[in-house]
Amino acid sequence: MAFEGLADRLQSTIKKMTGKGKVSEQDVKEMAREVRLALLEADVNFKVVKDFVKKIKERSVGAEVMDSLTPGQQVIKIVKEELALLMGGEQSKIKVADRPPTVIMMVGLQGAGKTTTSGKLANLLRKKHNRKPLLVACDVYRPAAIDQLETVGKQLGIPVFSQGTEKKPVDIAKEAIAHAKEEHLDYVIVDTAGRLHIDENLMGELTEIKTEINPDEIFLVVDAMTGQDAVNVAETFDQTLDVTGVVLTKLDGDTRGGAALSIRAVTDKPIKFAGMGEKLDELEAFHPERMASRILGMGDVLTLIEKAQENIDEKKAKELEQKMRSASFTFDDFLDQMEQVKSMGPLDEILGMLPGANKMKGLKNVQIDEKQLVHVEAIIQSMTKKERQDPSVMNASRKKRIAKGSGRPIAEVNRLLKQFDEMKKMMKQMSGMQGGKKGKKKKGLNFPFM
Repeated sequence: MAFEGLADRLQSTIKKMTGKGKVSEQDVKEMAREVRLALLEADVNFKVVKDFVKKIKERSVGAEVMDSLTPGQQVIKIVKEELALLMGGEQSKIKVADRPPTVIMMVGLQGAGKTTTSGKLANLLRKKHNRKPLLVACDVYRPAAIDQLETVGKQLGIPVFSQGTEKKPVDIAKEAIAHAKEEHLDYVIVDTAGRLHIDENLMGELTEIKTEINPDEIFLVVDAMTGQDAVNVAETFDQTLDVTGVVLTKLDGDTRGGAALSIRAVTDKPIKFAGMGEKLDELEAFHPERMASRILGMGDVLTLIEKAQENIDEKKAKELEQKMRSASFTFDDFLDQMEQVKSMGPLDEILGMLPGANKMKGLKNVQIDEKQLVHVEAIIQSMTKKERQDPSVMNASRKKRIAKGSGRPIAEVNRLLKQFDEMKKMMKQMSGMQGGKKGKKKKGLNFPFM
């Protein structure tokens, strides 16, 4: 989870406030001190921390808390609101050009993940917004960067405009925009050159590209794991290019991620997107309020719902619900449901979006071994069609064949069959309870293997 170390510290701090019928100034002082230490430890800019803690203290000892029926809850609400404001308050969307294509210039230091992020952004625009993007390879100093962008484009089925290493980057960018207009493409994402550190040549080239192509957005790609350096890099790029937004990469790590909290406050530029993993579909629009909820252990139900809507086939989910009610679902249904939930992302990340999951017994610091899911798939895929439809036909020789075919021990095959049978019985019982006198149905998605 993003900001894991900071999240643990802040959650344990505000937990002391939960349920307090009365909050004294001393309580607020102690909480503010703990919050201050947690933020500094996470490498949040000192001035940012000072202002943040001051606002919390002022609001927490005000009338809205002291006269409240639930002062403890009010203080937590204040911390959440101020944390969201620190990261920008509300989501900042891409500025779309009046006439296509919308041109986005990607800038940043080498190693921040700029090329991969360009591909992820193109994928997000196409997948979520049904747009037609074009990727442009303007890092002429590193042939590997051009190859990388072309490989990413090929993987995603997104066109890449590339003219090798001989032409000037500014000319490549201009020709790419002309090409996008001819092909009626919606977005042009220009992957510019990075350097290991900021230098005059880099900034001069980027300024020239900006002047010539007049981009609608200039996104600075910053590695969230680089601590306070991320903020210094953001300041320098912003002073020269007047960036319009920040994309944070590696936000799924927990090391010093708190520095990301400083970027908005220091540069006054919004965080537009966040990279939540290495896969090409792991880029999310940045929602400050949702991230504040995640950090404080309040879950992120809206993002979870969005992921489910994107990845879960509603028709299949309804069909499966009917099968589960009649206890007629099969191992094929089981496999299909498992694939859909896996497509939502890592299971520990999904659990982290559930409100209060961090407090649930057995779920705190849970490490889900996704290899186990691979083993389950291997066992099911080693069954015949008849065995998947009707597991009751299983005998010793069939189990032995399945174990051999999946490379798993017979004990594991037996365990899966037993769990599947128990789950079917449980679902039948639940269906009976729900279909009582009132005939009320419980709506929602069913994930049978979770």
